[in-house]
Amino acid sequence: MILIPDDIRARLLANGAVDREINHIPVVKLFNPCGAATWIITEMMADGDTLFGLADLGFGCPELGYVSLAEIESAKGPLGLGIERDLYFAPRFPLSVCAEAARIAGHITEAERLLAQAAAALGTSRVPPAGDAP
Repeated sequence: MILIPDDIRARLLANGAVDREINHIPVVKLFNPCGAATWIITEMMADGDTLFGLADLGFGCPELGYVSLAEIESAKGPLGLGIERDLYFAPRFPLSVCAEAARIAGHITEAERLLAQAAAALGTSRVPPAGDAP
């Protein structure tokens, strides 16, 4: 599986090219199918390798930061499986909300209740699902 296809790469690069800090909506979710590691990525730097987002390696302390796409692509689990892209990931909150919900839960979560709680605490609203009118 190609982790970052061209359309997603273009969106990540566009987010990474912004000169000011923006609370981007996540673009892609990557995960280890044999473990707890998960990444929610919002940006790619111009080098095409450096990604920014929320990383959770399964130790109970998810954190915001930079990761290497090459390192993620080279990772292999105990069954020889590589990292995969969540094809059904549909983000509805900006990265700050995802990070706050992960802090509360101790891991990256898509639980609507925790995301709504985090959004309320941060004074942020959710993004309408794709196809919904604003």
